[in-house]
Amino acid sequence: MASWTRRTVATVFVGTAIAAGVATPASAQPVNDQDGLVNVAIGDVTVLQDVNIGVAAQVAATICGVKVGPVAVLGQAVDRSGDTQTVCETDQGPVRLVQN
Repeated sequence: MASWTRRTVATVFVGTAIAAGVATPASAQPVNDQDGLVNVAIGDVTVLQDVNIGVAAQVAATICGVKVGPVAVLGQAVDRSGDTQTVCETDQGPVRLVQN
């Protein structure tokens, strides 16, 4: 019986340690500047600065003639990662979502 108890306690301890190990790296990740705001640029000109992702997605989608949903996803990715995303190409230059 003692062997069964030891195995049970060891299993619970190992399970808890694994769960804590999985949770710890997530809390140690650097904090990004996620504020829900991005810029919209056409070519070299910023046409909207520090606007809500939804507004930026509406404007960029209208300019590009595409659906808003995918553009909003791009805006969220820009806000999270800081990477610039091109929505489409126009005669005036690329329509880009840029981290503010």
